[in-house]
Amino acid sequence: MKVVVTLCAVGLAGGAAACMRQDARAEARPQAPTVAVAPVVRGDLSQVLTIAAGFRAYQEIDLHAKVAGYVQNINVDVGDHVKEGQLLAVLEVPELLNEVEQDKASITRATEEVNRAQADLQRAESAHEVAHLSAARLEAAAKERPKLIAQQDLDDVSGRDREAEAQIATAKAALAAAGGQLEFAKANADKTRTLVAYTRITAPFTGVITHRYADKGAMIQAGTSSQTQTMPLVRLSQVDRLRLDIAVPESAVPDIKVNAPVTVRVPVMHRTFPGTIARFADRLDQDTRTMLVEVDVPNPTGELKPGMMAEANVSLEQARGVLSVPVQALDSTAKAPTLMVVTKDHVIDTRPVSIGLQTADRVAVTGALAEGDLVVVGAHDQLHRGQAVTPKQVKTAEGEK
Repeated sequence: MKVVVTLCAVGLAGGAAACMRQDARAEARPQAPTVAVAPVVRGDLSQVLTIAAGFRAYQEIDLHAKVAGYVQNINVDVGDHVKEGQLLAVLEVPELLNEVEQDKASITRATEEVNRAQADLQRAESAHEVAHLSAARLEAAAKERPKLIAQQDLDDVSGRDREAEAQIATAKAALAAAGGQLEFAKANADKTRTLVAYTRITAPFTGVITHRYADKGAMIQAGTSSQTQTMPLVRLSQVDRLRLDIAVPESAVPDIKVNAPVTVRVPVMHRTFPGTIARFADRLDQDTRTMLVEVDVPNPTGELKPGMMAEANVSLEQARGVLSVPVQALDSTAKAPTLMVVTKDHVIDTRPVSIGLQTADRVAVTGALAEGDLVVVGAHDQLHRGQAVTPKQVKTAEGEK
């Protein structure tokens, strides 16, 4: 071990003063400043666009009645989960029951008319057959024995034959008309049955009742009369899958792709959920210069509620296996992108770099760098190349390995 002893000549003129000056110079020698550094790391970078939006139901409708009537029964209330085709409410429409009876009577009457027309046709065909046979016999006899039968008699028989044939045509037309009346009566009956079916309100899809507008005994108008005056029965929302409508700025539109994954963060739940870009408007709003993009988020357990606020994180551009440094490591005072690197001897060295993909807190760089090199974070204007420093490693936003 080397020992350095400083001697001061005691008693000599000015010796003590000289020793004090040497101590003062030693104390005035500057200490190496402490600088914040972060290592150069290799990994994947992803430029993420974060947009706040609110969830809404995948499908949501107000159920109106097709026919006017009184609410006889309503089987659901707010919060009830229903299946597709489930009966929600029943309307009472006495007029329809009367129309059903009238339709039955009309079908019976039309059926009887058809039967009568068929009987008339059979009778006309029988009469024609008799008249035709009579005319044929007389014509045969007249050919065998001319002048035996008067021409007047032959004309009468022939006329009755043609008349009977015409009655067949009339009977067939009457039968066709009666058949048409029967079909018309059946069509009216089918229409009435359809209207009766409308008195049973069923769920068009699986979902949850989010609003109930009517109670038992309420008068409901037909939904086709006027959408502004009619009262719906209930509101039904499909919540096993939700939509998230986000407005993507024009600069990010080229990077939007259908089926691209989206990370959805719900601040109130402190959780993230997977989503997918399902569709987009394919046009920009002229006022906001943004494009509407819809993200579908599965919600099988129903823990997400329509109306909740969320943050959609959309990955726009990615770089894999690149060297990156914190954004604060770039020397903003230099004309070109430059990093201050602390060498193994704890001396500042400046190195020019080329920058690539930049995220909110990191930037990809290429140049005379290696993974693990320590770069200065901030305070570049107080440092210079060749300066001795004391490095102190700090954590960046993403953390250090």
